[in-house]
Amino acid sequence: MVARVIPVEPFDLVIFGATGDLARRKILPALCRRYAEGQMPPEGRIIGAARTELTREEFHTMVSEAFDEFLGASAPDAALRAEFFERLDYITIDALGDDGWNDLSGRLRDDVVRAFYFSVGPSLFGPLATGLGRFGLVTPETRIVVEKPFGNDLETARALNQTLAAHFNETQIYRIDHYLGKETVQNLMAVRFANILFEPLWNARFVDHVQITVAETVGVGGRGAYYDKSGAMRDMVQNHMMQLLCLIAMEPPYSFEPDAVRDEKLKVIHALDPVEPRQVVRGQYGGGADTASYADEVETPDSNTESYIALKVGISNWRWKGTPFYLRTGKRLRARTSEIAVTFRDPPHSIFGEDAPWKANILVIRLQPDEGMTLKVMIKEPGPGGMRLKDVALDMSFADALGEDMHIPDAYERLIMDVIRGNQTLFMRGDEVEAAWAWTDPIIGAWQKSADTPKPYDPGSSGPDEALKLIHLDGRSWREIR
Repeated sequence: MVARVIPVEPFDLVIFGATGDLARRKILPALCRRYAEGQMPPEGRIIGAARTELTREEFHTMVSEAFDEFLGASAPDAALRAEFFERLDYITIDALGDDGWNDLSGRLRDDVVRAFYFSVGPSLFGPLATGLGRFGLVTPETRIVVEKPFGNDLETARALNQTLAAHFNETQIYRIDHYLGKETVQNLMAVRFANILFEPLWNARFVDHVQITVAETVGVGGRGAYYDKSGAMRDMVQNHMMQLLCLIAMEPPYSFEPDAVRDEKLKVIHALDPVEPRQVVRGQYGGGADTASYADEVETPDSNTESYIALKVGISNWRWKGTPFYLRTGKRLRARTSEIAVTFRDPPHSIFGEDAPWKANILVIRLQPDEGMTLKVMIKEPGPGGMRLKDVALDMSFADALGEDMHIPDAYERLIMDVIRGNQTLFMRGDEVEAAWAWTDPIIGAWQKSADTPKPYDPGSSGPDEALKLIHLDGRSWREIR
C-alpha cells in the first residue's frame, strides 16, 4: 500500500542547535525521508545553525555520519544524500550575541515560509526569540518550533509564554510533543470520531476504567543531569501522558481544526480532579547485575527524584464522572511499550450462568512497538458439549493491515511538515500548557512537603509493589508489561 504524499510549499527552515543530539538523531533524518518521499519540494531549504564553527562540507559530513549511526540499514544512499545536501546549508551563530545573525538574514528568502526550530535548551528560547525580532527576521509567514520542557512549573511556563508572545503571536508558535505525531495516536482520533461504533459506549456508563502505560527499558543514561531535576512527573506525565489522556477523554470537536481540537483537550484538563497523595506512587530503580542504579547514573546518592510514577486520575464531567484513569510510566521496566487500554464494563446479566468464565471487553491501542489495535471479545469455544466461552483478540497491526512495505512516518516527519503547512492541530497551545502545569504543581508540591521518597523497584520489573496496591484497592489489576 502506498501512502498519499502531498508536497508542501517552498520553505526556509533554520534549525538552531543543528549539531545537537535531537537534530542529528531525529530532525535531519526526518527531513531527508520527507525529501525522499517527495513531500519536501526541491525549493525547500534547510539551514543548520549552531555556535560550533563548521564549514558547509564539514556539516554535511557530520549529518552523513548521523544518518549511518541512527538510521542503519534504512540510511539514504549516496545519490539521495547528495541531492538532499544540495538543500542543506550551515551557519555559525551566537544565540546570546550578535555574531552570525546578519549572515543568516542574508540567506533567507522573503517570499517563502520561514520556520525556526529551537532544538536547544530552554534557557535559549528567550534569547533566540529576541534575536529573531531584533534582526528583523520575523515575517507574517514565520513560525517557531519549541521543544519541551515548556517550563518547569506553572510560573516558569507562564514566563516562557510571555517571552514568546512578546515577539510572536500564538498562531506562529508550535510547541512540539512528538507523541502527538505518532500515527497510532492520530489514529485514536480516527477510531473515535470516524466510526459510530464506539461513541455510544465511550462514557462512564459503559467504560469501567482506562489504563495508559508508557514503559521504557532504558535508564536515564546521559540525560541524568536534566532528568534528576525533572523526574517522571515533569518529563512524561505533564506533557506526553496528559496529551494521551486528553485524546481519550475529550468531547468530539466541531471540526478537525486546530483550535477546535485544542479547545476540547483544554476542557479535559480543566475537569481533572485534584490528585490526593494516596493516589500517587513514585518509584526509583535500583541496580542490577549488569545495570547501574538510578542514583549511580545521576551521580546523586540521596536523589529523591522518581524514575517511575503511577497515578489514579478522575475527570469530573458528565461523560467520565466515576470512571478512573490509571496512568503509569517508568524507566528500566520489563519491556518497552506504550499503550492505551479501555476496559468496558461487564454485561448486567449473564445468560450463560454464574459459573461461566468471563473476561471484560478491552480495546487496546498500541503506540509502540507493533503499532496497532486489539479488541478483546468473548466467543464460544469450538466443539460439542455445551456453551464454553473464550476470549479472543480481534487484532490489527499497521504492518499487517497496510502491508509490510508500508513506511510509517516517524512523528517528527509528520510534525515538521505540519509546521510548514501552518497546521497547529497536533501542537500544544499556550493556555493548554499552563492548565497542565496548574494541575501538576499541587501533586509535586504535596510530596515535597511530606518529604515523600520514591519506592525502590528492581530493574526489569513492572515497577514498585506499591503501584500494584494502588489499583488492587479498587479491585482491578494492571495489564502486564510485555
